[in-house]
Amino acid sequence: MSSKSFLKGAAILGVAGIIIKIMGAFFRIPLTNIIGAEGMGYYQASYPIYVLLLVVSTAGIPTAISKLVAEKNAVGDRYGAHRIFKVSFRLLLAVGIVTFCILFFGANILVKIIKNENAYYSMKAVAPALLFVPVMAAFRGYFQGLQDMFPTAISQIFEQFGRVVIGIALAMFLLPRGIEVAAGGASFGAASGAIMGTIAVAIIYYKKRNKILNEIKNNKVGEQESAGFIIKRILQIAIPITIGAAILPVMNTIDAALVMRRLTSVGYTQEVANSLYGQFTGMAAPLINLPQVLTVALAMSLVPAISHFYKKNDYKGLEDTVLSGTRVALLIGLPAAVGLVILAKPIMLLLFPLQMDSAASASEILKVLGWGVIFLTLVQTFTAILQGLGKPIIPVINLFIGAIFKVGFTYTLTAIPSINVKGAALGTVVAYCVASILNFIQVRKYTKTKFSLVNFVIKPAIAVGAMAISVMFMYNTIINFVGNKIATLGGVATGGVIYVLMLLCLGAVTSEDFQMVPGGNKISKILNKIGLLKK
Repeated sequence: MSSKSFLKGAAILGVAGIIIKIMGAFFRIPLTNIIGAEGMGYYQASYPIYVLLLVVSTAGIPTAISKLVAEKNAVGDRYGAHRIFKVSFRLLLAVGIVTFCILFFGANILVKIIKNENAYYSMKAVAPALLFVPVMAAFRGYFQGLQDMFPTAISQIFEQFGRVVIGIALAMFLLPRGIEVAAGGASFGAASGAIMGTIAVAIIYYKKRNKILNEIKNNKVGEQESAGFIIKRILQIAIPITIGAAILPVMNTIDAALVMRRLTSVGYTQEVANSLYGQFTGMAAPLINLPQVLTVALAMSLVPAISHFYKKNDYKGLEDTVLSGTRVALLIGLPAAVGLVILAKPIMLLLFPLQMDSAASASEILKVLGWGVIFLTLVQTFTAILQGLGKPIIPVINLFIGAIFKVGFTYTLTAIPSINVKGAALGTVVAYCVASILNFIQVRKYTKTKFSLVNFVIKPAIAVGAMAISVMFMYNTIINFVGNKIATLGGVATGGVIYVLMLLCLGAVTSEDFQMVPGGNKISKILNKIGLLKK
């Protein structure tokens, strides 16, 4: 794969990711206003188990498919590439049927295990997605192996569109029948989206099918491998990836069971405990994932760049890339974290105006959870660096260690009434903090990179401090005249401008930093012309 083809594919998926994030925001905000914190608790309770089963069935297999297809395609064996797709399609279909049966027919048992029996409808409703997502993953893996990212991007957009539109519509329609039923309707949005995404990618495949078959006829056919051998190779690649991808869903599944149990054990009713859990997972937690739109794009750029310099033994280029990538990650994570913490209540009231009490309560959770953004961005960045170095198992182990800390903090603190669900939020922050520190140690070990205290701590801290002061000054000055919505947006806009200006004045960003993010080249040229950016 050439660097140009990789960047083109990354750009396509990056644009799709931004669209999906925007659509996701438009889903959760109105959904929370419709079914409230209690309904979000029922809705969210089913998701950790669903995502865990989804990870088990699909996390590593599409990557394995794309790798094996690419290998066959590289030697001109289009028949072998297509055969891998057909075998993996049958494998994933079988896995999808098994996981669907576990969730759909075992819903009654699973909701009792997590101590949230009103989540029964949500668990039943989301189960059909497990039939279609694996099938969709087979198509995506095949096209990605052919270096064609367009089908994946289109299917992702259709999948999210179905989830948002149908999920919201069913939640509104079913609300008169009870909050738990409405939450089930919202959960069925995931199944609807999976169906739409599968249909979209299948249509693309069948439109290309004649061309694919003609290419198979016109290319040499290698030694035909048995289905068993292909499955074995797929599993050899997929299992390590799946183990790593399963850690976060396992953490969330632990939360779903542990938080409810610990809250009810100290006197909270199931309804109140569920509402607190909904505030944590449905209202506060999604906000710390928003900066990932930028950090995921950064990580996608880092992996090939790190691999390039590492394989060429260009340690100067490697060190420069590590430093630049880490600095950009911090410059994204720091202001996002501080902004979420200092404007926690205004942001919550802005997003959930129909759930004022729950929004105010969730803001206290966000004040704790917001700090996790810093460590989450670093975890993603260091993980990308280690993957580029050919050390993918290291971040998996480190995240697992972080998960152990999370369980300990969640179990201990959640049972303290004055802390309650904020203990789970702190556990999440600690998990990412531990993982990022361990990853940082490994990055320094393998790259011998020296990080400057001035560039990585002092300058960003000064810029963020100025941003925080300007945000609060603007918000408190105009809140009594324009209301919370305008004051919050005005504070965010003012803080953003001050932060960028401070970074430029302090020389905390350079032209090279902008090369790490999409569209950065054009921005750096403009800033260079007006003398605000170092080369």
